[in-house]
Formats: sequence, C-alpha cells, structure tokens
Amino acid sequence: MRLFKSLTLLMLALTFITTQAQESKKYEGPILVTSAGQSADVKLAGLLLKKQKLEAETITMAKAEDLKGVKTLIVVPGFSSKGLGAAGISADEELKRVQELLKQAAELKIPVVLLHIGGKARRQGQSDNFIKEVAGVSSYMIVVEQGNEDGLFTELAKKQKVKLELVSKIPLAAEPLGKLFK
Repeated sequence: MRLFKSLTLLMLALTFITTQAQESKKYEGPILVTSAGQSADVKLAGLLLKKQKLEAETITMAKAEDLKGVKTLIVVPGFSSKGLGAAGISADEELKRVQELLKQAAELKIPVVLLHIGGKARRQGQSDNFIKEVAGVSSYMIVVEQGNEDGLFTELAKKQKVKLELVSKIPLAAEPLGKLFK
C-alpha cells in the first residue's frame, strides 16, 4: 500500500513538472501563421498577434519551403469551402499541403501552436479532419470555448500531453498568445 501511495505521489509530481515545463516554455520568432482548411480565421490570428505587438508573417497556403528561418508555426484550423474555392484547391489538396507543412516543421523541430478561434462554425465534418491533423503535432493549443463544447480539444490535448488554453471570446485569445512569446 505504501509503495502504491509513493508511486501515485511520484506520478503526480512528474505530471506537475511536465505541465510547468510546458507552461514556462517560451516560443520564439520569426513566427509564421497559416491556415489549415482556408477559413478566414487566419486573418483574425494575425490581428491577435498584432494586438500583442508580435510580428508574424501570414501565408494562408504556406508550404514546407516557407518554413526557412521560422522558429514558431501557428496553424489556424478551420474548413471553408468558400476559402478553398477562392484558393482554387480541393479539400484533399489542402489536407496534403498541411500534412507536408507539418511534416517539415517536425523535421526542423519547429514548434506548432494550434489556434482555433472559429467556434462552432469551424467544427465538425471537414474542419475536424484539419483540427486532428494539426493537434497531432501541436505543442500548445489555444481554443475559443465554443469550439470545444463536445470536448474534442480537451481529448486531443490530453492525448498529445500538451497545454490547452480555453478562452471565452476571440479577442481574449491574444493574451495567451502573447504569453507564449514574452
């Protein structure tokens, strides 16, 4: 029984230390912001970063070669058929682009921050495919609560063992973004 209690305390301590390390990890610029699904939310992400006086380049259809010199990749997942139509690509082509980008980021050891600010409108169906793809390599997630009503992001963050920061409204996502870099 004593051994069980000791092991339990050790596991709790390790979980606390891991969580503290994740929270204290500072991300660096240059920052690249891109979409995964071509929603207009990527433009809002750029405004949130500006609000925190953080410089970032936004390339809505970033490719692996765009990662040169980048220290942090922020990916804004959310499917938009209108956005894909404007970009002249299919959902499959977009998913392939995102997969190649994320693979290159992993190879270059560039941390990926998932920023989901689209709420319910950018959930279910095709959006969830992009969300799961990005979450699978993310080191941090910032999500507007309305997009997590079914607990998907909570589940993905636990599986990935990464910090999930929930905010009640889009403008409130600026502060946790700023903390990552300051």
